[in-house]
Amino acid sequence: MVSTVLDRVFELLDLGGPVVTVIAGLSVIALAVILMKVAEFLRCHVGQKHRAETAARYWMANRQTEARQMLVNPVSAAERAVSTAMELSVTSCLDKARAEERIASDAAADLHRFSRGVRALEAIAQVAPLIGLFGTVLGMIEAFQALQNAGSNVDPSALAGGIWVALMTTAAGLAVAMPVSLVVTWLEGRLESERVAVETLAASILLNAQSAGLQPRPAAPQPARFAHAY
Repeated sequence: MVSTVLDRVFELLDLGGPVVTVIAGLSVIALAVILMKVAEFLRCHVGQKHRAETAARYWMANRQTEARQMLVNPVSAAERAVSTAMELSVTSCLDKARAEERIASDAAADLHRFSRGVRALEAIAQVAPLIGLFGTVLGMIEAFQALQNAGSNVDPSALAGGIWVALMTTAAGLAVAMPVSLVVTWLEGRLESERVAVETLAASILLNAQSAGLQPRPAAPQPARFAHAY
């Protein structure tokens, strides 16, 4: 069974020529990158903001111990941002602008790391159909050249076979581009969800800490004044 499938694949590669071979190479690269990114996103909880949201909710409800236990080992950008915001919010003098700048810097580094490889998948999704179309154009040129050289002795079956092989390159390019585009959309959606979680959750913790620090404190008791008896 496996040998039959491999024989069919090699036959298609031989019929399609170098163009189909290039598209097949791109498909192998895309598959490797997709498996790597999906495993990374699942392992690092990218786009899964449940832990970060729960920890932020616990923290703002004055359940600091439970919030810290939720994020003992933060792995996603949102979890790191919430953990950093919680630590900064307990400082004696909270500078909200500096805290937001630090959180944004750390989150940008995490999101940049998570986005590696997504651009490569976007490029493959855009280039694969163009390569297939290029192969189709080259195949049609060869088919019409053969038609011209044949003169009046045209073999319709040979012409149809040449056109079929030419159109196969476009089909191969589209077959690679369509699933890769869907995966890129899914990955970008996870990254966008992670970015929004970083901004909203960290900001809510810092605002909560700042508002708590601005609460009016009770006035200090004044020392009792005693009237001097003369």
